[in-house]
Amino acid sequence: MTSAHHEIHYVQRSPWLRAAVLGANDGIVSMGSLLVGLGASGSDSGAILLAGSAALMAGTMSMAAGEYVSVSSQLDLERADLATERAALESNPQEELEELAEIYVGRGLDTELAHQVAKQLMAHDALAAHARDELQLVEDGTRPLTAAASSAVSFAAGGILPCFPALLVAPHWVVPAVVAAVACSLALLGAASARAGGASPIRAVLRVVSWGMLAMAVTGGVGWLVGAAV
Repeated sequence: MTSAHHEIHYVQRSPWLRAAVLGANDGIVSMGSLLVGLGASGSDSGAILLAGSAALMAGTMSMAAGEYVSVSSQLDLERADLATERAALESNPQEELEELAEIYVGRGLDTELAHQVAKQLMAHDALAAHARDELQLVEDGTRPLTAAASSAVSFAAGGILPCFPALLVAPHWVVPAVVAAVACSLALLGAASARAGGASPIRAVLRVVSWGMLAMAVTGGVGWLVGAAV
């Protein structure tokens, strides 16, 4: 009797997990730092609301545009490399075979077996074999518009969390309220990302919370200095 053996791997989640955590973390820290800076400068509720709303919209659109351009540029580079490799396979197939075999020898196969593997893989799909093993290209299904939408949504979802306490408390309570909200939000984000990626939640929480607190401390200090000067 045989039993099915299923291993749980998390690396397949890497593309979407990285984008989601980056967007949400950026939203929480950016908006939290801005609101802390405004609160420390002595701004009134109207100014905080106006600046917070504008920053949330600007950050959301910036994340979407940046992710779209980034993914599009990466895809352009990959297409150019594939075109170069396709031309090399057509003009020098034997040299490409030797190149692929050398890669497998470097990974631990003996020369004869490496050549056999290279021949079989190239007979099946030469371009795919070279794309995977020579160029290290892995198709993860990411598309520019999808990446842009994901980043925009995650930034907005994260960025709106520090806004609620800033709107609900008196101006002189904005700083402690936002700091508390950001700390809790980052802790939840770190724990959720660690759970999704199979990592240690304690290390993830400490990492995101400590960097978020540092960012707000710097921004709050600048806001206090500007407010004191004005």
